[in-house]
Amino acid sequence: MFGYGSLMWNPGFPYLQRRPATLHGYHRAFCVFSHHYRGTPERPGLVLGLDAGGQCRGVAFRVAAAEWDAVLQYLDERELIGYAYRPARVKIVFDGGMEVLAHTYVADPGHPQFAGRLHSADSARLIDAAEGKAGSNRDYAINLINELEAHGFPDVHLHELLETVVAGRVKPPTGE
Repeated sequence: MFGYGSLMWNPGFPYLQRRPATLHGYHRAFCVFSHHYRGTPERPGLVLGLDAGGQCRGVAFRVAAAEWDAVLQYLDERELIGYAYRPARVKIVFDGGMEVLAHTYVADPGHPQFAGRLHSADSARLIDAAEGKAGSNRDYAINLINELEAHGFPDVHLHELLETVVAGRVKPPTGE
């Protein structure tokens, strides 16, 4: 199982081993609209997803064969309900070069909640203005990016977004 966001420090399932790994062909991004937990249909928030292109440093979890079905069911319920994700088998690379196949969830570009590649200022505006059932999108983004950095997974683009949101430099689009 490959985790790239909160799954890395809060998996919620039993595992035998946890190792850093790199996924090529996808990058971590705020690319999925949240209309419920971190926003509303009128003021959508953004949540993390794996978008095509680039690479992503994350964590691979080795799960016991006897636990696999239960773990997969748990993660499908956690990751596939209400968001624009789809399960995927991907090749990941451990430090040292060993490659293995892993299960993960990637953003589904065909889903209506897929935000795609937004300009950083547009992402910051959405994040700053949105709030949903689980709280403010701003707090979610700040906490998530800080956790990624605290666990040794810095991301330059996400850090720049964090700086924009935290510094309050979010400006409405011209014409509003």
